[in-house]
Amino acid sequence: MALPKGLDPASAYRTMVRMRLVEEALTQAWADGLVPGEYHSGIGEEGINAGVLAHLSGRDSMALDHRNTSPLVGRGTDITKIMLEVLGSEAGLNLGKAGHMHLMDPSLPAASDGIVGASGPLAVGAAVANQRLNPGRVAVAFHGEAAMNQGMLMESYNLAVAWGLPVIFVCKDSKWSITTYSAEVTGGDLTDRAKAFGLRVRRARGDRVEDVYAAAGDLIRKARIGAGPGFLHVSCHRPAGHFEGDPIVRLLKNPRGQAAEWGPPIVDSVRAQGGGSRSDRAAALTDLAKRGARAARDYTVRSRMDPIRRGRRLLDPASAGRIEAMETIEVETAITVARETVGQRATFGADSGGAR
Repeated sequence: MALPKGLDPASAYRTMVRMRLVEEALTQAWADGLVPGEYHSGIGEEGINAGVLAHLSGRDSMALDHRNTSPLVGRGTDITKIMLEVLGSEAGLNLGKAGHMHLMDPSLPAASDGIVGASGPLAVGAAVANQRLNPGRVAVAFHGEAAMNQGMLMESYNLAVAWGLPVIFVCKDSKWSITTYSAEVTGGDLTDRAKAFGLRVRRARGDRVEDVYAAAGDLIRKARIGAGPGFLHVSCHRPAGHFEGDPIVRLLKNPRGQAAEWGPPIVDSVRAQGGGSRSDRAAALTDLAKRGARAARDYTVRSRMDPIRRGRRLLDPASAGRIEAMETIEVETAITVARETVGQRATFGADSGGAR
């Protein structure tokens, strides 16, 4: 496939590598007990983010979901401040009050909300302001496929079309709603649903930054000139699952160890007095086995969907290596500063004696 006009492969790859390295640094910090609560990484979404963000400039708005770190990194938010915020430091981007699911950067502007589907209303509000006060600016909402079952997102689609707003909805479809296969809880085709509202629809493979760039560019250009809102459906695979420590991923990576952990409770449940009949329990166990088999098959097949590996092919090896080396130095410096800062204060993951 020829590269779409306007795409700078080196810049796109640099953005993707930077996102990946920051996410890897933060997932390691989570594993070390330095991140409060859960952590939902954007690993696997780099091609989507880089392809869309390449078309944004100035004061274009972003409304983000709970995987917000990578889009902020891609738009140029200070990575040390992001890391400090995720680690719960008052020196962070939002004074340690946002946590990783509610990061905000007013200078972009960009806002995040951990409530599923909330990026829709946020983007519509920004688009209304842009339409009236700053013609030519657009707003972009990022959300997962499961969010399309949320009423407020459907209302956002409706208002975006009814009012002709300059907003693009980017649906990142991993086919999994935490540990539930999305097709089991979602009726119909997602793009058909978007078309029914009157949204202009495009599809792209999320592991190919050039594909995302071309599709997003078409929608964003039309939105800028007042031709109405758009919907971009992109496939993606998150190798770490829904969040760090995802039970499905743990099972796939260490089936023997997980069997030892899950086995006794399952056996106790089967043997327990009362409750469902033997046939009901057998059906439940069969369903559990099918879900595990589906997850194994899906994750094995989709593991090839790595946007970093595919993006690297757009450059010669020497250029790619230089980008990786430069970004590695900067990200390692940032996470070192963040860890040292948190380790010097009494906060989550640290005590008065230093980091745990």
